[in-house]
Amino acid sequence: MAASDPETAQRQIDEIDALSSIYGDDWCVVDEDERIFCIKISDCLEQPKWTLCLQVILPSEYPASAPPIYQLNAPWLRGQDYIELTNSLEEIYVKNLGESILYLWVEKIREVLIEKSQSSDAAGPNIEKITEEIDEDNEDDYSLEYQPVQEDTIKTLNFVISESQEDEELPPINHGNPISDRRSTFQAHLAPVVSPKQVKMVLAKLYENKKIASATHNIYAYRIYCEDKQTYLQDCEDDGETAAGGRLLHLMQEESSKQLGKNKRVRKDKKRTEH
Repeated sequence: MAASDPETAQRQIDEIDALSSIYGDDWCVVDEDERIFCIKISDCLEQPKWTLCLQVILPSEYPASAPPIYQLNAPWLRGQDYIELTNSLEEIYVKNLGESILYLWVEKIREVLIEKSQSSDAAGPNIEKITEEIDEDNEDDYSLEYQPVQEDTIKTLNFVISESQEDEELPPINHGNPISDRRSTFQAHLAPVVSPKQVKMVLAKLYENKKIASATHNIYAYRIYCEDKQTYLQDCEDDGETAAGGRLLHLMQEESSKQLGKNKRVRKDKKRTEH
């Protein structure tokens, strides 16, 4: 992944080298060419109770004019905990525009984990496995007739629609054909969304299908263009499939770049015609 200019490229290299030196084995290079990295963060080194994995993709414009694309991976990170942590990271980015912020993000996450460890939840998270593999044997039964799952499962997945979301309209969802490979079944779903609320609505609707709700890995990604800020609101989830959500988001970014380039060429051609 080529950086937008030599100075930005060097700033990325310097930051990566520093983080690798500071965090040692906890710092992991997922894909050096695509600038995908992961760091394991815990409340303490000796006997960690709370652990979280921060996965980042560094866009070519980072840190000069674009934030890292990030993903927080922890089975216990749901609901209000997730919202508060992501808000904290976004706040750090806004307060440090144009600066390298990964170290600040890591230490903020560690601070949150330490606070949780010192709270009444000091025993650590109690996570139950709620997904199971979809066998090839079930391929013919992989239908999209929505059937409700248990309410507690939906709450665990953090896709309950709140009252504030009821005024949003559920966008149409297009379903791809299931594909089977090596005893696993894959299926794509696509929906045009214009707000994070709609993202949750789409996910909640999909999870009404018991086959989808019980899948081993439900990855997703979304990009929403914010015209007032002239930037994208985006996020992804790999649900335990390392870098899968990040790669999906990267494909969406590439498609947006291609479309942007195409639009620029059209505008240039139009100007030439007018002159």
